[in-house]
Amino acid sequence: MRGLRRFAVVPVLLALAALLPACGADREAGVVRIGVNDLALPHWEVYREKAAERGITVEFVNFSDYNQPNPALSQGRIDLNKFQHVRYLANYNVADNDNLTPIGATEIFPLTLYSKKYESVADIPPGGEITLSNNPANHVRPLLGLAAAGLIVLKGGAGWDSRIEDVDTAASRVRLTPVDPTLTAQSLDSVAAAFVDDTFAVPAGLTADDVIYTDDPQRPELTQYINIFAARAEDKDDPTLLALAQLYHDPAVAAAIRAESGYDGIFKYNDPAELRATLAELEATLRDRSGPR
Repeated sequence: MRGLRRFAVVPVLLALAALLPACGADREAGVVRIGVNDLALPHWEVYREKAAERGITVEFVNFSDYNQPNPALSQGRIDLNKFQHVRYLANYNVADNDNLTPIGATEIFPLTLYSKKYESVADIPPGGEITLSNNPANHVRPLLGLAAAGLIVLKGGAGWDSRIEDVDTAASRVRLTPVDPTLTAQSLDSVAAAFVDDTFAVPAGLTADDVIYTDDPQRPELTQYINIFAARAEDKDDPTLLALAQLYHDPAVAAAIRAESGYDGIFKYNDPAELRATLAELEATLRDRSGPR
């Protein structure tokens, strides 16, 4: 995700979140701070210039750890963030008893399984090892993909509440190993296949020739995996923040995003109310099941 599929492991370019002051004074001066995790990508400079044309001064704060942008937003050290999909936000809100909310859709990315050893999922031998992110918020979609591909069996059947603990290891063809997402591409030298975020796939030299499985990101049930701009709940109707969320779809910004190497996202235009409805449904389900997944 550009968002969850693009967690850039680069230095914090402007300031560490922990050192940032509260944003109230800056907002009064017309400055909006946006937390991202991929500031090295060229489209953000185009975005900044387009915001300036609209009289909005944007400052970016880059985070190398995706556990930081939501707390920074909640604490008022930034005004918006753009790094996550709706399901990730639901997990965060439930786990941290927070109420951050989507104010604009950005894009969705296909789920991509890479292999350096095999041409298709059918070629993976019994007992083959597959690595995936160790973040529980990113487990369900890979699990459903692997189940659909016939590589794993999930106890009780595949569903949006499936957890990695639900994998029937005795009945499954492959073994799953959660690892830090920064290590998934590296793991391909020693495992059968890996789900690799495109932030790491491109620098690792992975191409379409290495892809052995993708899902269909246009399926309606994948609304929960649309990446978003998130704000504090009290700011969900702020006209400046709403304008900045929409600015991601400005033709010049969109063209810059699509021109970047390895980009395979599909722009989404869902109304914020629809995104919030999906978020509320996910949060209710997660709370009913006693914990994020």
